[in-house]
Amino acid sequence: MVTPTRNGAAGANKGNKFANGAQAAGAAAGGFVGAMGGSFMPSININVNRPSQHRGGGGQQGLLPPPEFSSPAQVRNYCNTLRAAGVMLSMEVAMAAEIMQSILAAVPDPEGRVLGSRMRAAKVSRKMKRSANALRDAAKNAAACYAVFQQEYQEEINRVRHRARKPKTPPMNWAQQ
Repeated sequence: MVTPTRNGAAGANKGNKFANGAQAAGAAAGGFVGAMGGSFMPSININVNRPSQHRGGGGQQGLLPPPEFSSPAQVRNYCNTLRAAGVMLSMEVAMAAEIMQSILAAVPDPEGRVLGSRMRAAKVSRKMKRSANALRDAAKNAAACYAVFQQEYQEEINRVRHRARKPKTPPMNWAQQ
C-alpha cells in the first residue's frame, strides 16, 4: 500500500530510500541509536587524509623518520620520534578503549543478565587497553634504547666530540711582557 506524502504525491521512490550511501550510513547509525533505547550516543567524526600526488618525494611519509642510523643525531632523532609517537598513540588508544567500553555497556545483554552488558563491554575493551599499555611500553623502550646507545658507544661519541671542538686558544698572560 502506497501512502501519500505531505504534499499529497504518492511515495514512488520510497523503496529506493537508501540508494544514497550517505543516507544509508545515517540511517544505519540512526537505527543503531534507536536500538540502544535512546541512550546517549557521542558524535563520531572520521577524517580521511589522502596524500597529494604532487609531492616531489614520491612516497608517503609515515609517523617515523626513515631508519638511518649513521650518526648519533639520527639515532637520537629516531628514538625521540618513536617515543613521542608511542606516548601520543598510547593516550589515544586508551581514550578509545574507554569510549568503546562506555558505548558497548549501553547495549542490552541478550540474556537479560543484570550486569551482563557491562561485563561484555569490559571484556572487549580490555584488549584495547592492553594495546594502549603496549604502546606506552614501546615509548619507554624507545627512550631506554637511546640511553643504552649512549652508554655503549660513549667512547666513540666522545672521540668524535673532541675532534669536532675548536682548539683552545692559550689564555693571555698579562704578567709576561
